[in-house]
Amino acid sequence: MKLTIERSRRALLGGVVLAAAFVAACGGGSQVQKFAPTRIIAFGDETSVIDDFNGNANGRKFLDDATVSANDPTLACKLNPNWIQALGNSYGFVFPQCNPAPAVVAPPSRIRATIGAKVADISMQIDTQLAESAFTPTDLVTVLVGQNDILAQYALFNGTNQAALTANVEAAGAALGVQINRIANAGAKVVVSTAIDLGLTPFAAAEKAAHSDVDRAALLTYLTSRLNASMRATIVNDGRMIGLVLADEYFQTIVKTANGGGFTNVTAPVCDLTKSTQIPPSALDCTTLTLVSGGTGTAYLWSDNLHLSSGAQGQLGTLAATRAANNPF
Repeated sequence: MKLTIERSRRALLGGVVLAAAFVAACGGGSQVQKFAPTRIIAFGDETSVIDDFNGNANGRKFLDDATVSANDPTLACKLNPNWIQALGNSYGFVFPQCNPAPAVVAPPSRIRATIGAKVADISMQIDTQLAESAFTPTDLVTVLVGQNDILAQYALFNGTNQAALTANVEAAGAALGVQINRIANAGAKVVVSTAIDLGLTPFAAAEKAAHSDVDRAALLTYLTSRLNASMRATIVNDGRMIGLVLADEYFQTIVKTANGGGFTNVTAPVCDLTKSTQIPPSALDCTTLTLVSGGTGTAYLWSDNLHLSSGAQGQLGTLAATRAANNPF
């Protein structure tokens, strides 16, 4: 069977160049010995989820998933990887939720991230992992969360309470920093991504068009920046334990740069949301067979109104892999 694979050498090369720029200043020092993780453990929200909904180790993601062929809609979960898969691929790791035949026997990596997770859920995700096994110095832990906290606060905006909402997202950012330090102090090495700027999303554009009180996209960008700044001010960011990926700034540059990262459409979802069975419609059930006409996950930045496309997730994975490889862990 012929696998459906999207290839874009130009986009990949552009993404690698941008990735190098956005990891150079995050973390310090130099490696005495190259860090060689023995597993990856992922915490966070749906951006890091592989949903093994059929229980066959061939899960779906919040992006434009690949299929076996144009005539066979069966998922091919190893293709069009999300960011933690892309990071795992750089070390030869797979996750149990995407481990179809020929399968790796008892893969040690874990996904503790959950759909809809907020910062407050990270502590329980960590507890779930610790109930199975302790962290070790050769664990590489990823953390990406905050989007759902920002959206929850934004939903409360009434035109006069921006200061209160800002204080709430800053508190969430600080709480996230505490949990990241908890992981690092327990012995693991951590690669943490800042929350993606929600002011760049198709959702933000629609909100801006629908409201005349304030620039809603700018408000979402501001709330994102405050959560990220609070998290960054809290973590122990000396490079020895924690490596920081500036996803917010990276995708801001993508949007501002013509054909940045190889993306030719940075405003619309590539998934045809009229074909989604999710409520509300989302990329969770999107595949390369349910895209907008002429759309590809390497040309479009967004899969749905809030989530990155496969091409964007792949570039985020490159950022993370570069950070892990260059950090003096």
